[in-house]
Amino acid sequence: MTPEIPLAETSQTAEHRADTDRGSSFASELERDAAHREKARSAQPLRRLLPYVLAYPGLLAAFTLFLVLASTLTLILPGAFRLVVDCGFAGASDSAICGAFSIGDGLSAYFLAGIAVAALLGLASAMRFYFISRLGERVVADLRRNVFDHLLSLSPTFYASTRTGEVLSRLTTDTTLIQTVVGSSVSVALRTVATTTGALILMVVVNWQLALMVLALGPVILGPIMLFGRRVQRLSRSSQDNLADASARASESLQAIETVQAFTREPEERSRFADAVETTFKVSLARIEVRAWMTAIIFTVILSGLIAVLWFGAVQVQAGSITPGAMTQFVMYAFVAVSGVGMLTETYTEVMRAAGATERLMELLAAKPDIDVPEMPEHFATPVRGEIAFDNVSFAYPTRPDALALEGISLKVEPGQTVALVGPSGAGKSTMFQLLLRLYDPASGQLNVDGIDISRLDPTELRNALSIVQQNAPLFGGSVADNIRFGRAGASLEDVIEAAKAANADEFIMALPEGYQTQLGENARTLSGGQRQRLAIARAILRDAPILLLDEATSALDSESEAVIQTAFETLSRNRTTLVIAHRLATVRKADFIVVLEGGRIVDQGTHTELLARGGLYARYIELQFTAPDEDAVSASV
Repeated sequence: MTPEIPLAETSQTAEHRADTDRGSSFASELERDAAHREKARSAQPLRRLLPYVLAYPGLLAAFTLFLVLASTLTLILPGAFRLVVDCGFAGASDSAICGAFSIGDGLSAYFLAGIAVAALLGLASAMRFYFISRLGERVVADLRRNVFDHLLSLSPTFYASTRTGEVLSRLTTDTTLIQTVVGSSVSVALRTVATTTGALILMVVVNWQLALMVLALGPVILGPIMLFGRRVQRLSRSSQDNLADASARASESLQAIETVQAFTREPEERSRFADAVETTFKVSLARIEVRAWMTAIIFTVILSGLIAVLWFGAVQVQAGSITPGAMTQFVMYAFVAVSGVGMLTETYTEVMRAAGATERLMELLAAKPDIDVPEMPEHFATPVRGEIAFDNVSFAYPTRPDALALEGISLKVEPGQTVALVGPSGAGKSTMFQLLLRLYDPASGQLNVDGIDISRLDPTELRNALSIVQQNAPLFGGSVADNIRFGRAGASLEDVIEAAKAANADEFIMALPEGYQTQLGENARTLSGGQRQRLAIARAILRDAPILLLDEATSALDSESEAVIQTAFETLSRNRTTLVIAHRLATVRKADFIVVLEGGRIVDQGTHTELLARGGLYARYIELQFTAPDEDAVSASV
């Protein structure tokens, strides 16, 4: 078995485990964030959506045209019914109206006119729905793309202080709320305001006495809505909270299904989830009961009021003060007005929630990247030589500003050299990689590549010159080939296969059901740690960058695979600058020189032989290694 320097877990390993913990709670966060979509205090934030809406004047104009047409036809339709009743039925009394709107001989003409108005209204409503829905989908698609593009430009500093679940919830749940409003609620609100206002005016024109009776119903209807509505809202929030708890528990159990089954905890998990579901059901039932009472009271009030209006109207019809057709017209306007008030109440809540969602999305877009792109960046000479120089670099993570992760680091790596970084956890090894990738900028000092301060380079150009293999490197949804091709977009399948062979991954890939086209699923959980690591190595080989960063790149491999990969790395490292964080003695000994870090400082550097001769921290590691029990001997004796 290859001997190892017994170093503690690297800081990057701890960070990876923290990322895993955050990922395991993502579903819980997403549910909770969705359940707590706070309403805004005003609709002002929705103004921020205007640039997105105005970017499509054609869709907006078409929607406006059909909105006006549909609203106008909605108000004309009761008039058409008046003609049908007064002029289409025998015994009509309002011959003046019938004569003024005479459209032909026979009864059928008036009915055909009503059908024509209804058909036009249906067509106009359909076109209004089509254009506003298309506009809403387009706006949300643009907004999601812009937010995601911006999120990719933000440095790890932003994500260190912001929950990933909250960010993704804003990207999904909040944009869905906005889509509902832009693509539906605003259209409904505008149409309802227009038709309700028009209906109220026309009600007064038809019969002002009946109009006053209907208007008197307004406060009586709004009272129960305000009284019960708040109670329903509180119970809805409680129901969502309980549903979030149930979903969170289910998410934890399913993501750790192997642990649950290994400890035979299925009965307890079933019981806990069942309790959460039952609690959710009870709260939802209470909400349903309150809403049922509210519906009963509102319907009773509305229908009783309308019956009273009809009674008074019937009296006036008998007295000859109003025709049956005019009464029909009035009742239809009253229905439009009353239903419009109810729609506006529901729409108002949706608009306020969407305003809050817009506010949260704009907060993301307002976040500034910590890594600035120079207005006039410098450029590498071609080809990149790979010279690296740390000049008195100090750095503290933004979340721990008082604790220096690196202090006064000065190091020069010549092109083509292989340098090993060793030291205990928290020594600053992975931090040096993060600064070199310019995921963070130093607090002081300067970091140069090929003699150019990397802060004067475009980060994309800098990172194109680097290739990294991380410990427990993440894989992505997609095929095996897609994951290897992540290292170099557009690489041919032949190049992918060649990189996989160099990483000793081709054999196990070909044993998969569909070879290089096998879908790995979320986080490639079906692969072993060693297989995942070999894919990550193949990805780095395919990138073919002049600077290679290896962070415990062979830690998940068995000794036989490691030997093959070491040979591949030796070939890959030729004519490339290589920085390697490693605890394998074989890797360290083959480096051109070794840098020993402790507490964020370089405490020693030199070749393996020189460091041993000087004693110190490196020599103590070696001494511990050779005085440790022989693991192979122990294994053989079992």
